[in-house]
Amino acid sequence: MQIYIVANSTKDWPAQMPGVEVVDARTYLTDPAFSEQRNAKVFNLCRSYKYQTTGYYVSLLAEARGHKPLPNVATVRDLKNQSVVRMASEDLERLMESSLAPIRSDKFVLSVYFGQNLAKRYEKLAQSLFNQFQSPLLRVYFSRSDSGWQIRRVEPIAANDVPASHLPFLIEAATTHFSNRRSPTRKSSKTRYDMAILHDPADPEPPSDEKALQRIIRAAAKMGINAELITKDRFGNLAEYDALFIRETTCINNHTFRFSRKAAGEGLVVIDDPVSILRCTNKVYLAELLTRHKVPIPKTIVAHRDNASSIGTSLGFPLVLKKPDSAFSRGVVKVADESELAVRLTEFFEESDLVVAQEFLPTTFDWRIGIIDGQPLYACKYYMADGHWQIVHSERTGDSRYGRNETVPIELAPQKAVKVALKSANLIGDGLYGVDVKESGGKFYVIEVNDNPNLDANVEDSVLKDELYLRIMSVFLRRMEKQRTGYA
Repeated sequence: MQIYIVANSTKDWPAQMPGVEVVDARTYLTDPAFSEQRNAKVFNLCRSYKYQTTGYYVSLLAEARGHKPLPNVATVRDLKNQSVVRMASEDLERLMESSLAPIRSDKFVLSVYFGQNLAKRYEKLAQSLFNQFQSPLLRVYFSRSDSGWQIRRVEPIAANDVPASHLPFLIEAATTHFSNRRSPTRKSSKTRYDMAILHDPADPEPPSDEKALQRIIRAAAKMGINAELITKDRFGNLAEYDALFIRETTCINNHTFRFSRKAAGEGLVVIDDPVSILRCTNKVYLAELLTRHKVPIPKTIVAHRDNASSIGTSLGFPLVLKKPDSAFSRGVVKVADESELAVRLTEFFEESDLVVAQEFLPTTFDWRIGIIDGQPLYACKYYMADGHWQIVHSERTGDSRYGRNETVPIELAPQKAVKVALKSANLIGDGLYGVDVKESGGKFYVIEVNDNPNLDANVEDSVLKDELYLRIMSVFLRRMEKQRTGYA
């Protein structure tokens, strides 16, 4: 990918760097060669991003040309939006308190150069601010009140406004930034597309184990896609890629959702997309959606304080309570009687005004039907953990016990299970889903639709093997081709 640094004057940028072309803004805006350039990254270091200024048009036309500007027009707006600044301040509250604790003054200004600051102790804060406000050079103003440190203002820094004493560090930070994005593998790669795979190496229960991740990377390479693993500290790299594949447990309130939204906003092909995450991670939404579309589900009540007293009578005991954002069997409990129901509802209502209550359907296993792009992908039986009613038994020690699993060819799975799974997944979107289905009394009931389903080596891929990952990568490839050419 070609990298441009665009400034009002080439004299505003203090050095030349390998693989980076410095261009004055007028040339970038008016020379037809830049309109015809494809697959370019534009670092906009103009003196102003105000509406209809030269700097504003650099980012605006970069987006129109299919280039990837930093900052983009949305970020330019965010820098002036106090509500966005307040949200960032809330997100970074703990980090600000720990990073700025030694400061005696009640005001502080931090310069952020490509996600770095001259002082090592502000490294994490500087990187986090860069992740929040995707602009190469930032000046962030903090103030301290009785409630702690807060961000008051965020401003871009023009290239010619960097103090002379900071210039050597600026060049070093920029060089590091560009080199991190231009790995040796990518430089020599003949692949047409780049994919980021978001994962958490420290997660004890990731949606894909290490072997599966490597199989994904190999499958991508066969499709002409250069895939690489990234972690949450690479938020600032997203615009470098053509696709994002999230292989980390998703949640609305953490970085996975921000990654998904950012990737979608940058025009990347992304699985899981933000709409799918929103819909799948809330059990209340799923209950309403599946009921409205007459998908067979266990008898279900969306519980609140006003109807809590009738739940036991309506569903009988035992019954199951689910927190709206439960995952991996956590936040899901089986309730034996009215007294336990009252205790559990009190606990759950402290976190959410609505809770899902369902009748209990005892089974020895659940079907998991994997679906991508509206097509069935795999069928797996997840058996209950020994002596437990769930697939996963979380011990008080924090350890988990799993039941055994058995994957079968999709054509040998019960077609009624596949049919209800497809109907459910299609109500969510066209991404990658794992639909949990119970068979009880000869009928099939959808328990939930999961975004970010497990893809583990020798489990979900035990029938299709490498073909499983090739099918997933073919969906990415087709969508990236459509993004680039406009044709499916």
